[in-house]
Amino acid sequence: MNEAGQRGFTLLEMVCVLAIIAMLSAVLLPMIPRQTSRARLQAYALEAAALLKSDRAASIRRRVEVATLIDTSTRTVRSGVGAAVLRLPDDVDFEALLPRSCNQRPNFSTINFFPDGLSCGGAITLARADLRLEIRVNWLTGRTDIVARPYATN
Repeated sequence: MNEAGQRGFTLLEMVCVLAIIAMLSAVLLPMIPRQTSRARLQAYALEAAALLKSDRAASIRRRVEVATLIDTSTRTVRSGVGAAVLRLPDDVDFEALLPRSCNQRPNFSTINFFPDGLSCGGAITLARADLRLEIRVNWLTGRTDIVARPYATN
């Protein structure tokens, strides 16, 4: 048999190459940044809006004032009546525009809902590289809306 005319790789060589690729993948894949996708950002906005609407409904149903806590330092939106908490990842820009006072009391970190359906209002902004979403609570009606805003380019 003439071995000089045979070409190709042995099974051992193929297994070694696959093992090297597997080791490199195991080391390098965790280093690839996983950014929040556009769809995931929209899901965060929907979840925040649902939490706010739920708190408003609870306020009307229970006939008590309910305050939804907006904490930009811990990156959370926390329900005023339940255990619901929305935690936002670090790659999502998170801002809140809240009234300084609500119902003649100082207010710095909540959106308050009242039994008659009214609210002190406020806005939460969630953003990433190409999308900016505002969750707005109307002070007069307590209605919650999500508005997409383009990023301003300089």
